[in-house]
Amino acid sequence: MTEATPKLQVLVVDDSPVYRKLIEHTLEDGGYSPLFAKSGREALELYAQHAPAIVITDWLMPDFSGAELCERIRGDAQRLYTYIIVVTSISEKDNVVRGLAAGADDYLTKPFDPGELLARIGVGRRTIDLHREIEAKNKLLDEMAHTDPLTGLPNRRAIEEWAVRQLRGAARHGFSVWVAHADLDNFKSINDSYGHDAGDQVLQKFGEVLRESTRASDISGRMGGDEFLLVMTHLDEKSTRLTVERLRGQFAALKFTFGGETVSVTASFGIAGFQGKEPPDFARLVKQADKALYSGKRAGRNQVTVESR
Repeated sequence: MTEATPKLQVLVVDDSPVYRKLIEHTLEDGGYSPLFAKSGREALELYAQHAPAIVITDWLMPDFSGAELCERIRGDAQRLYTYIIVVTSISEKDNVVRGLAAGADDYLTKPFDPGELLARIGVGRRTIDLHREIEAKNKLLDEMAHTDPLTGLPNRRAIEEWAVRQLRGAARHGFSVWVAHADLDNFKSINDSYGHDAGDQVLQKFGEVLRESTRASDISGRMGGDEFLLVMTHLDEKSTRLTVERLRGQFAALKFTFGGETVSVTASFGIAGFQGKEPPDFARLVKQADKALYSGKRAGRNQVTVESR
């Protein structure tokens, strides 16, 4: 093990001071960081505090069995994967099957050779590394599935999932939810006149301005094409309009240079809100905001329109 390799934390659960000391020396010689518990209850407390990667537990403990400890650890679905080794005596070997069925990954029989213990922990370490690699890849895939690749903003799926939860909370706790639907004005002419790279630059810049205007408690994202959404909570109509009006003005003030020409681009916004006891379908709220948006488009573009309630 090199200095750059972090010490893996191992929780040892055994009420025998002799075996605790034997395992302690073995783990420290092997470059692991041990934690010790004398009972199942103490083990669960340490597990909750430290989330060790590997647990080595005796089969018999003063309060409950190693199988019970396995089941409780496996019942914590929020944690990263934990590799569990159950230690039994020769007379308890029939319990190995029960331990594996309860969620243990491997077992050792007392008395055991320190070299064998390190070898089995080594298998555990490789298994943990593989699980964490898979979990990291799954997290990345999930982020990609919820992110618009051009702007880096949440995509339609991410916005909808977030907004549906907020609408349920709003109905339960009585706060407001506002949806602002944005559409860039005459965006097709940008693509037609200056090319799609220019159009992408405009979309990315609008995404930056939108992100900067979004509170940590809210969400904004790209629905597709040149359509964006900003979903806000816990605001009244006046504050919502001011927030969106400030966003509209910031974007309209920007200058883009394409092919030696300086260009301004504007956006129109439609706002719809909810506050009540029965949460509406999110798609219906977006449709109401969309209706207000196109009312503003017809009235001249580059403006904020709130749906009449």
